[in-house]
Amino acid sequence: MNPQSEFLRIITERGYMHQATNFEGLDEAATEKCLPVYIGFDCTADSLHVGSLVQIMMLRILQQTGHKPIVLMGGGTTKVGDPSGKDSQRPLLSDHEIEKNKDGIRQVFEKYLSFGDGLTDAIMVDNAEWLDELEYIAFLRNYGMHFSINRMLSMDSVKLRLDREQPMSFLEFNYSILQAYDFMELRRRYGCVLQMGGSDQWGNIVTGVDLTRRVDGQEVFGLTSPLITTASGAKMGKSAQGAIWLNKDKLPVWDFWQFWRNTEDGDVGRFLRLFTELPLDEIARLEALEGNEINDAKIILANEATSLCHSKEEALEAAATAAQAFGGGGSAEGLPEVSVSSPEMSFIDALNTAGLVASNGEARRLIRGGGARLNDAQVKDEALMLTAADFNDQGKAKLSSGKKRHVLLNLE
Repeated sequence: MNPQSEFLRIITERGYMHQATNFEGLDEAATEKCLPVYIGFDCTADSLHVGSLVQIMMLRILQQTGHKPIVLMGGGTTKVGDPSGKDSQRPLLSDHEIEKNKDGIRQVFEKYLSFGDGLTDAIMVDNAEWLDELEYIAFLRNYGMHFSINRMLSMDSVKLRLDREQPMSFLEFNYSILQAYDFMELRRRYGCVLQMGGSDQWGNIVTGVDLTRRVDGQEVFGLTSPLITTASGAKMGKSAQGAIWLNKDKLPVWDFWQFWRNTEDGDVGRFLRLFTELPLDEIARLEALEGNEINDAKIILANEATSLCHSKEEALEAAATAAQAFGGGGSAEGLPEVSVSSPEMSFIDALNTAGLVASNGEARRLIRGGGARLNDAQVKDEALMLTAADFNDQGKAKLSSGKKRHVLLNLE
């Protein structure tokens, strides 16, 4: 592929490109005019996590190259639940919960996109505007004939669930139909000609392209990004402590920064291309670093990704905190804090309270392996009890798991 449009050239060069329904036609359209383009996000939580960051960055690049992002909130489809990649039906949320989640998600996009009334300004819409008003019989008569059950059964989101002999409700089975209708409705309302999403959405996207052609006689396009996994095969966006949320009220900035700082060596170049805006020649230089020098590239990755999601000031503060923590020397103000009401507790309980381990057994293994520290001193005694003497004048005690994970216990 040798795209002529700036948008497709950049997403191809930086690794966002996986599949497209008509790459040449899309490239020609993107060269000629401003394209309204959408990605949908269901409101299943009050924040998005790093697993959604590829799509968010694609919308950012889209806007920077002269096109119009449409952020589609799934206020309607969240009531159904996307079966893609799931072994069971998602929990059904109330209207109040969905609205609360929408408010949290909106805060994420305000960091990455410019919203307004201009030609390339992003807009945010909710598919509940039209899905909540659908009349079931009329909808089936008008659009049901355009969907093949045979084809729907062959879609990955359905087929994989059935192959694993996991039940799928008729409610979930309708999800791809509603997503296809979203695409057609967005073309009618806003002139949207492209839907983007992760590779797991390919079947749903193609269904929308096909429905729009059949019903409205209009060509629209679909484009997907690859599934992002780490070099070791882990799913992107998860850590031992859970999801890496993009809202700092869900995950402290320090933890977000530290997630990127802990990137595996083999992922540094790829993540710099996907999650920062550094020039490609600078990225090539950084990913060529070897030995301990690769850690410099990881710090740059952490700083750049955190600056985009939060702010440059908060990224630098997290970097300074890390430098202090990794270098030892006390409590290191700025680390994540967990409040405790009494200094009297076992060290194993303290590790659990701080979230540095998931169980007492894991705590004991950490101690036996030499990775547990209290105020930068290695702990070897599994029966160690904390006392008031372990807390400094500010009422803080520093717990560490290995060299990279630190939490302050804050005595209230």
